[in-house]
Amino acid sequence: MTRTSAAIGMCFPRTFPAALVTDVARRLDTGGADELWLIEDCFYTAGPSLVSAALAVTERLTCGLGIAPAVARTAAMTAMEFATLDALAPGRFLPGIGHGVQEWMGQMGVRPKSPLTALEEVTTAVTRLLAGEKVTMKGDYVVLDEVQLDAPPVEPPPILLGVQGPKSMALAGRVGGGVVLAEPASPSYVRASIEQAGSPEGFVVAVFSAFCVRGDRKTAYEWTAPWLAERIEHKHPGLRPMPFYDDLVKLHADKGVEGLVSMPQDWWQEIGPIGTLDDAAAHIEALEAAGAHHIGLFPDPEVEHGLPQLDHVLNLANR
Repeated sequence: MTRTSAAIGMCFPRTFPAALVTDVARRLDTGGADELWLIEDCFYTAGPSLVSAALAVTERLTCGLGIAPAVARTAAMTAMEFATLDALAPGRFLPGIGHGVQEWMGQMGVRPKSPLTALEEVTTAVTRLLAGEKVTMKGDYVVLDEVQLDAPPVEPPPILLGVQGPKSMALAGRVGGGVVLAEPASPSYVRASIEQAGSPEGFVVAVFSAFCVRGDRKTAYEWTAPWLAERIEHKHPGLRPMPFYDDLVKLHADKGVEGLVSMPQDWWQEIGPIGTLDDAAAHIEALEAAGAHHIGLFPDPEVEHGLPQLDHVLNLANR
């Protein structure tokens, strides 16, 4: 099999112990994977700390932050975090910013009245600060008075926005350097997201893909079906662009999780790298063809089940 263009790596689930990150990063780095995506969800482990640890123990691995909630830190502090991480390993850090789960933002007392405006202001401010500008802003959520980073990156990384809805995708196309699409990120979802963003030149697309490789397809489908059922019940935006979405919803409504296990193989292959190793490789190739540049394979959140998937990540990264 010939090596294709997308960077292949693994996501570090929020439920993995923080101390495990250095071992995972080293194994990916020496094993030939391209990247590791560190997850920041409230109220688990902090993303920048995990990125820093992973960068410090690797030589070539790119580390992505998926994602920093826009209003959890001030824009200036976020820019400082990003500039510092880039300085630790120039060219090996990919930053992500998103709305954050609004319920979590409310718990912290920082929930914005307009998440869209907040994300636009923060992204604009952070982008300008990383470019070395002296920034003065007086927005609804970002207020800066001649703020300038002492050591901005020589080559600022693109700011990827972790967003879902059409308005947010359009915002990413206007002010972001790309997007991070949460799982399930099917090829159909990748194409739809690029279109909603306006297909800007140089737009970077990173995807998180629910990853489950087993010795046979049925075992992988049985393992993944409860997760998929939850995504269907919550009407996850990543599912809607799929051509069989309505049929998928009806199948789940009529036959539940058992019905999902028995659905056609091509449906499963569209949804994620789920099944055999060859099935996962085919899904990755479809993502690449759809326009994905970075693919983070997202294992089971339980360490005892998720960590063994690392060997499969390395196999796919070295194909």
